[in-house]
Amino acid sequence: MIYWEIFLAFFIPGILGYGGGPASIPLVENEVVDRYGWMNVNEFSEVLALGNALPGPIATKMAGYIGYQQGGILGGVVGIFATVAPSLILMILLLGFLYKFKDSPKVKRMTTFIRPTIAVLLGVMAFSFFSTSYMDSGLWQTLFLIIISFLLLEKWKVHPALVIVGAMGYGAIFIT
Repeated sequence: MIYWEIFLAFFIPGILGYGGGPASIPLVENEVVDRYGWMNVNEFSEVLALGNALPGPIATKMAGYIGYQQGGILGGVVGIFATVAPSLILMILLLGFLYKFKDSPKVKRMTTFIRPTIAVLLGVMAFSFFSTSYMDSGLWQTLFLIIISFLLLEKWKVHPALVIVGAMGYGAIFIT
């Protein structure tokens, strides 16, 4: 039964998460944290940070880790397969059809309606991480990390993986 749950936890976000890994992360969070209760928000945010720090697609790394955590090696394989299966199926079945209508105004309009929805989902997830950080670490620690991260990423163009590792180190040293 756990393998079926792992499959569903990553297959459903793979189908609904238009735009790839970053767009499906809030959907994965809903399955892993809210539906199945395998992790809390803190643990999920740590897995997400680790997944962002490593090279490769975020969603497959998270699926492999969470699947392995819940069902061992087979659980990791099931999670990774469930993450890539929707794309694989769609590529095989619909590539020719989509290529035929790629310049259609209706298809372009549909895409413009979906993008704001994904932006809202990412915003909700960011707010959830912020509120959890605020509750666990306090306002000043949270604001400090937000401001420093923003400056490192936007002003000094530091690679996001280094910012994540630095924030993890800061948390390990200064936040109890």
